[in-house]
Amino acid sequence: MVLLFVVLFVVYKLDKADTGNKTSVVKAKVNEEVEEQLETIEEDEWKMDGYTNIALFGVDSRDSNLDKGARSDTIMVASLNNTTGEVKLCSIFRDTYCNIGNDTYNKANSAYAAGGPDQAVQMLNTNLDMDIEQYVTVNFWALIDIINDVGGVEIDVTEEEIHFLNDYQTTMSEESGRKMTKVKKPGLQTLDGMQAVAYCRIRYTKGDDFKRAERQRLVLTQVANKARSASVEELNAIIDDVLPEIKTSFSKAELVEYAAKAATYSIAEQSGFPFERVTGAMGKAGSAVVAEDFAQNVKEFHEFLFGDSEYTPSQAVQNISSKIAADRQKNGL
Repeated sequence: MVLLFVVLFVVYKLDKADTGNKTSVVKAKVNEEVEEQLETIEEDEWKMDGYTNIALFGVDSRDSNLDKGARSDTIMVASLNNTTGEVKLCSIFRDTYCNIGNDTYNKANSAYAAGGPDQAVQMLNTNLDMDIEQYVTVNFWALIDIINDVGGVEIDVTEEEIHFLNDYQTTMSEESGRKMTKVKKPGLQTLDGMQAVAYCRIRYTKGDDFKRAERQRLVLTQVANKARSASVEELNAIIDDVLPEIKTSFSKAELVEYAAKAATYSIAEQSGFPFERVTGAMGKAGSAVVAEDFAQNVKEFHEFLFGDSEYTPSQAVQNISSKIAADRQKNGL
């Protein structure tokens, strides 16, 4: 996904991507109360001025559907410092209990399934006091192709991970008809696309889904670093393979503008939201990740991305936090 900043410089091939499908929201619009609150926010008061914030979605789609109905098993916010070129990545754990729209509370990944990228972007803006206007969505197969085209990624595979990695590979191979190569031993090794995506999907080892999000950020970072030093031939191969398989709100002109600065971008820090959390059943939402104090976690989110220690959560976020606390107490968490 971060290859948006790395490989999209071959202008004559940009028409292969599903680009220019602008999300219609600038600030989230969930209900009148939230909308009114967000209209009072001045971006420069929260030190987001000078940053470009982008939603990154990885959907569990075996077909070509990258819109409504697809589940966003990977949700990240990438924040680009336009001055330094540093990119910070923060996973939003897919099972995070939050307001997904119309004052409905459920897991974060259900927003994409219900309303595609528009609703998913709204969900992020509403719950995190953000100004996201842009998104990029990919599926399994796009990521496999990217990783193969950059020559694989170096991963230190543990003994515990081997079994699950190979199981996921088998499933993907059966679904797609693609060949797979089993990982036979632990240790640092080069994983191909199938192996690396299977590695990203592991969530049954110690750390559960939180560790899986960490694996995803590790693979994404390695792909970005390798692509920055790739040859023109390798970049062309990536463009041929990947652009038809992604959906993005970026226009072709915007892609070219960012691509011109691709070599200056680097991934600086990574983390996951919520930072302090518990896991348990939340009524109809089922097993969910619940923030210990949602508003405080949003405050930490802004400090992580923007170094903003003076940010105070909006009334909209405080209302969401109170609702989540009440639902948590109701469900005995």
